[in-house]
Amino acid sequence: MTDRDASEVPRAPESTAILLSLVRSGDAAARERLCRRYLPMLRAWAHGRLPPRARGLADTDDLAQIVLMRALAAIDRFEPRREGAFVAYLRRALLNAVRDELRRSVRQPAGEVDPESIAHPSPSALEQAIGREMLERYEESLARLPEENREAVILRLEFDYAYAEIAAALDRPSADAARMLVTRSLLRLAEDMREHRGD
Repeated sequence: MTDRDASEVPRAPESTAILLSLVRSGDAAARERLCRRYLPMLRAWAHGRLPPRARGLADTDDLAQIVLMRALAAIDRFEPRREGAFVAYLRRALLNAVRDELRRSVRQPAGEVDPESIAHPSPSALEQAIGREMLERYEESLARLPEENREAVILRLEFDYAYAEIAAALDRPSADAARMLVTRSLLRLAEDMREHRGD
């Protein structure tokens, strides 16, 4: 194979673990590749979670970028076992940031916030789709799942990963194996949500 032939062979995408290792060693290009990989999905996820009343305080794009930059600044304290763990870590950090923005929006001076919007907060797109009570049950049941099951649900439902991508992220041998994991995880989630319906 000539040098030209070798350059035309598509490279497999770097694993998140490799990118994180390179970022830890100070590789700015790896940091940029990691940001390009995760920033769009964080923006999309934040957009569905941040209600309109809080969006004026922190645009969802800015919030996603801040969360990713903070995660990368603290990367020495995070040791992912697989790609799905990093996605779950980012999701948790973003969810905490969304909650902080919501609390901040309520604490603004009375002249700047319509009291009606505080008493009846605007639901996010996800809340509109499934309802606030169901969303709270979902979050609580998701937290009770074992780590790998939780990651499978998050990757499939919240970040819209294809089964082949989930297989790569969770070290599964095939897309079918990932599909089985997701199916079992969703069944466990639904069962837990039923069991804790009245809590």
